[in-house]
This record gives sequence, structure tokens and C-alpha cells, in this order.
Amino acid sequence: MTVYDVARGLPTIADLRDLCRSLAMLDAILCPDWERRYYSFDAAWAEGEEMASMSNGSGDEYSIVFSAAGAYVRGFGHESPMSPYGNDCEPWPGVIDDVPDVFKPFLEEPAFTDEEGVPVVTACLWREATDDRWHHGTIDFPSDRADPDGATGLFQLLVDRTPEAFQRFAEDYYEISVDLDAVSDVYALRPLDEELLSSLNVVVTLADLARDISEIGYPQAR
Repeated sequence: MTVYDVARGLPTIADLRDLCRSLAMLDAILCPDWERRYYSFDAAWAEGEEMASMSNGSGDEYSIVFSAAGAYVRGFGHESPMSPYGNDCEPWPGVIDDVPDVFKPFLEEPAFTDEEGVPVVTACLWREATDDRWHHGTIDFPSDRADPDGATGLFQLLVDRTPEAFQRFAEDYYEISVDLDAVSDVYALRPLDEELLSSLNVVVTLADLARDISEIGYPQAR
């Protein structure tokens, strides 16, 4: 899979935002230790902007900025042959060359660049609010790699949006049993209550997760 396949597989901006909030909420419930989480969501990342992110703790990461302008996706596979660190500290040709002006500030965003200002990116997508599809650059991918830009590992749960896919990920990563019905409820943005919470993790409470719930902007039962 490459960024081309991801562009065909991603849902609308609104549905992607909802999915990202669900992933972040599930991770917060299953893993109270923030440092070990894969997925996060900051509903107040910057003025008028929200950000979903993933980090696997080994150097692979993505960031998705949601704003009135649309959505901008940056992914980095640290072992990808398209890494700027194997290309004279320059992004691989085509990856960010066609990013529209409305999203170009993100190319220099300190959170998405290294200390030298190099964009930390191997895969990039965008969709303006009025677009009917996701876009990417025109890229000549390395021919000898099955996952040249890291897209398979980075965006798997954004393309396979089934609760079963998250269940498989979580049971493998956290080495616990994960209730599929509860995952389905969170994917449907069912307001979080103690019953739903306990079906996923009996040792955390709504009070424990109050800050996470607020930061993610996930609905909570009254």
C-alpha cells in the first residue's frame, strides 16, 4: 500500500475526524499511561485547528490537522527508503511538491519538522473542504519495496475502519482481551459512561479520564 491507495481508501473529512476521536478515546481507556499510547486527538491544538496523531514509539508517526480549510495528513515511516534522511535531508520528490497554498504553513510547522527545519515526512495527503476526494503528489516510488512510503503501517486503521481491525491491533499491542461490542460503541461515538468504560477497562473511571475526554472532545453521558 502507498499513499495512492490511502487516498482512495480514506473516508470524508468528517468521518475521518470521528474515527480519529474514537481511536484516541479507545487508546486512552485501554492505556492510562499516556507515553505508551498510539493514538491521540487534541481538539484545541491551535486556534481553529484540531490534530489527530499516531506514534508507535519506534519512530513511525502521523499527524492530521483538521480546520475550516479541510484536512492535511503528514506521515513518517522511519525505515522508509523515502525518508528525507536518506535523500540529502530533502523530502522525496513529489511527496509535498503539490501541497496547496492553504496547507503550506504545515510544511514549516515546528511540530512536523526536525530541529534543522527538515519536513519529517514520507507520505502526505490533503483534502480541502470543498474537494470531493483526497489528493497527493505525483510520486515515483522506489520499485524494490512493498511499502515504500510506510503507508501500510501508518494508516492501516484509517483505511480498514472496522472495529475488528482495532480489536486485532489492541489485543496484539496491549496483550489483553478487548470487547468487540464496546469497540463498536466507541466507533459509533456512543456517549461514554461507566458501563461502557468498564467493559473495556475495569480499573479506570470517568473521573480518571476527564482530561482525556475533554481534550479529545469525545461525547460523555450526562
